[in-house]
Amino acid sequence: MEKQIPFEWLYPSSLEQATATQRELAERLILHDDFSSSSAWIGGMDVSNNLYDPQALVYASAVVLNQRSLILEEQAAVAQVQKFPYVPGFLGFREAPALVAAFKKLTTQPFLFMVDGHGISHPRRLGIASHLGVLLDIPTIGVAKTILVGQPASELGDAIGDRVPLVWKKQTIGMVVRTKARCRPLFISVGHRISLESAVELVLSCVTRYRLPETTRHAHLAANAYRKEVKQFEEQ
Repeated sequence: MEKQIPFEWLYPSSLEQATATQRELAERLILHDDFSSSSAWIGGMDVSNNLYDPQALVYASAVVLNQRSLILEEQAAVAQVQKFPYVPGFLGFREAPALVAAFKKLTTQPFLFMVDGHGISHPRRLGIASHLGVLLDIPTIGVAKTILVGQPASELGDAIGDRVPLVWKKQTIGMVVRTKARCRPLFISVGHRISLESAVELVLSCVTRYRLPETTRHAHLAANAYRKEVKQFEEQ
């Protein structure tokens, strides 16, 4: 039977309720390895949207790749109206409903999802990757392109695979990781049901010739492609 997600975990009625929900869900996080990687599949999630879109649509995608070959096996996408206002630190409530819907359209269940965004490297330790991990009770990793909170503990080396801790309030909340030479690093954080060490190694195992791991790269492409498809349909 499909797990029922409490309504307020997706659609809080106010900023105060959203804050309380984030803190409640953060208490449920599992920050150690709690998964089996025997599955052949690994997943990615991302969204595409325009803050100034009068329709307030968010286009969400969930993709499944073969873990060894990194070949795209399945993708699903949805478009939904964003019901929560744009407030930094609360983007999960704009994106999570559509991402949950995209996830539910998949016929293949990966053992883990990498999410374009933050995990616990968030003011209330509940970025979109952690939010989705608890909502869906799945292992997740946050793969962010910019820092939300914290600072690198030291200077990052230039070699692929070099890493330094991302520290905030004297705690390690993620890892700054070089995934491609002469490119800006990624900011990897625990989402749910995984350790930081395993999260970094899994992300690096999914990197080919691009800065992004294939999981979130394909999710990004799928979200943008669906957005373009919907726009073209509307213009006909």
